[in-house]
Amino acid sequence: MVHWKKNLIFVWLSQFLSFAGFSFAMPFIPFYIQRLGITDPSQLSIWVAQFTAAGYLSFTVFSPIWGFLADIHGRRIMLLRANFANAILTPLMAYAPGVGWLVAIRLVMGAFSGTNTAAQTLISGNTPYEKRGFALGTLSSAIYSGAMAGAFLGGIIVDTFGYRIAFILCGCMFLAAGGLAAIGVKEDFVPHMTFQEKMKEFEIRLPRFGPVWYILLLVLIMGYARQFDIPFLPMMVEKVNGAKDAASWTGLLTSASAIAGVLSGIVLGWLADKISAPKVALCSALLAGVLMIPHGLANSIGMLFTARFAMVFFAGGLDPVFQIWLAKCTPDKDRGLFFGWAGSAKTLGWVLCSVSSGAVAMFAGIRAVYFVAAVVYILLIPAIFCAVRKLPPHK
Repeated sequence: MVHWKKNLIFVWLSQFLSFAGFSFAMPFIPFYIQRLGITDPSQLSIWVAQFTAAGYLSFTVFSPIWGFLADIHGRRIMLLRANFANAILTPLMAYAPGVGWLVAIRLVMGAFSGTNTAAQTLISGNTPYEKRGFALGTLSSAIYSGAMAGAFLGGIIVDTFGYRIAFILCGCMFLAAGGLAAIGVKEDFVPHMTFQEKMKEFEIRLPRFGPVWYILLLVLIMGYARQFDIPFLPMMVEKVNGAKDAASWTGLLTSASAIAGVLSGIVLGWLADKISAPKVALCSALLAGVLMIPHGLANSIGMLFTARFAMVFFAGGLDPVFQIWLAKCTPDKDRGLFFGWAGSAKTLGWVLCSVSSGAVAMFAGIRAVYFVAAVVYILLIPAIFCAVRKLPPHK
């Protein structure tokens, strides 16, 4: 087996740069759409929802395909594909002549994205079984620490130099992430079957995953809940704190909450190994839901910061906990396929929430988005209980 600790370090660094790059500009898209001429609040909510849904929709369609190919050609090449594709496509947003073109570029990006899914699949397949919880939890910390660094610096870059520079720097980050993966990540991959043999198993239907479908359903609901409010966070900052330096304040808020995500992935991933993934998931869902409520009630930036930090700590643990649960319930030879479907389940949740959260924001206002998100997190609890009953017991 490849030295899993060295791989974890290089994949962590690659993911850090990927998410730092993504966070350089993406959290500020509502402000950029306003620069492209959409200033009416209702129209802005619709376009923010369309932009968000476009990337997630194409990712949902293509993720199982990339997972299918990962089981044949290896997981490392999928990590390289996602990073280098984003390195080319993200800077194009800086030159979008209108909001329609911006949405179209995001649609294409979604089809080639998936650094997180590729990284999780590679690490879970190259890490000893008893260390997978720690490894996947640690890997998730790269997402939040990268987002923290990217959002903090990105907010300053956007307010100081403008969106064009931010998008170009975003592409450079993806390029560096791909280079790190190419140089430092090793994989002793031996395919269990050829492309022709794999194609014989392929049918245009839902695969027979049995009880594992319950985990995928949890991933879908979790994705729906996690993303429900995020596209509208910049608008909430603007509502609470005013329009002045809104991008910088949004970056600071994203960075502060990302610290909670860093701690969450490590602490809750470790607990999932020591206690059990379902128990950790139950507590995380409950507390994340409760902590969503102060977001909607926030009347100061301090209150918003405090609520965000605490909520992200518990919500941030759900993704690695579900991935740990999935890794322990699936065979290594089909790991890419399972994680590909998990990626699609999560992004399908993102697509659905983009439409519904946009409608909530348009008809009931930005604050209502956070109250609805609280309810969605609470609904995860009975879904987790159902999955526990259907799946084999495990530590």
